Amino acid sequence: MSLRTADYDFHLPDELIARYPAPKRDDSRMLVVRRATDEILHASFRDLPQFLSADDLTVLNNARVIPARVFSDDGRIELLVLDPRPDGHWQCMVKPGRKMREGRTITVGGCIGEVLSITSDGTRIIHFPIQPDLEKVGQLPLPPYFERAAEPSDNERYQTVYATESGAVAAPTAGLHFTPEMLARLPHCFVTLQVGAGTFRGVHNDDLSGHIMHSEKYWLTPETAVRVNTAKSIFAVGTTTVRVLESCVREGQVQAGEGETQIFLHPPYQFQIVDKLLTNFHLPRSTLLMLVSAFASRELILEAYARAIEARYRFYSYGDCMLLV
Repeated sequence: MSLRTADYDFHLPDELIARYPAPKRDDSRMLVVRRATDEILHASFRDLPQFLSADDLTVLNNARVIPARVFSDDGRIELLVLDPRPDGHWQCMVKPGRKMREGRTITVGGCIGEVLSITSDGTRIIHFPIQPDLEKVGQLPLPPYFERAAEPSDNERYQTVYATESGAVAAPTAGLHFTPEMLARLPHCFVTLQVGAGTFRGVHNDDLSGHIMHSEKYWLTPETAVRVNTAKSIFAVGTTTVRVLESCVREGQVQAGEGETQIFLHPPYQFQIVDKLLTNFHLPRSTLLMLVSAFASRELILEAYARAIEARYRFYSYGDCMLLV
């Protein structure tokens, strides 16, 4: 067990970053890690049911990515809309920040907004009395490591087939591999975590204990709570699903509700709800890599990553996946 950030680092060749999805959702490769025996196997995502049992309840995050990347009408300012509130107060990341001080105005889609305040993390609260229509003026906010703008095909492929709850600015990417046919084969239910831009933020402190986790909104319905609490085994699809389930634990069971979570799962955390996990391959020094290292062990996860790199797996949001059983 290590709390040193440097111990969660690895080198990834640039050509292994998947900047486009596989031709079909379920074409992905799947690295299988058996935690009890440290066995590492190569498989395909289509093999997933072979590694699950009849007792497993699959839990997925049904968040839907909004077209949150917006440019001012003059093209000089870029906004990443983190929280477009119904009252017209939008919380945004802005570039360049020097042009968006308090009192400055911006025009988006013909609508004029004013910077009301700058928060402690540098985001702006911008008030639009008449709100721009994000569906008309916005683009999908692809991860920065794609190094490209969104294309028409991303409108479908950067959403899960079961995405229904709009509000995320990043996709719950472990779910991108699922087809309707695969989902129909598995007993399942949903939670919602509106994935924020902080999911891509690395840990810059030398020690994990000094890292302040970003906050994300979540919902867990009473129906899902009943199903999770009565299931014999929980198979979580994605780290975002894990964060909801483990945030809602009270005396060994999940409680329905909604709120915001800043839970930071890292070694030596002991998971209370999740028994199996499907996840993509994550960035070095990221909180997501630390979460997965708590679910297995840092040494086993880094060995699995080394095997994946050696076998030329595709990494990150549009990449291949890893199953931890």
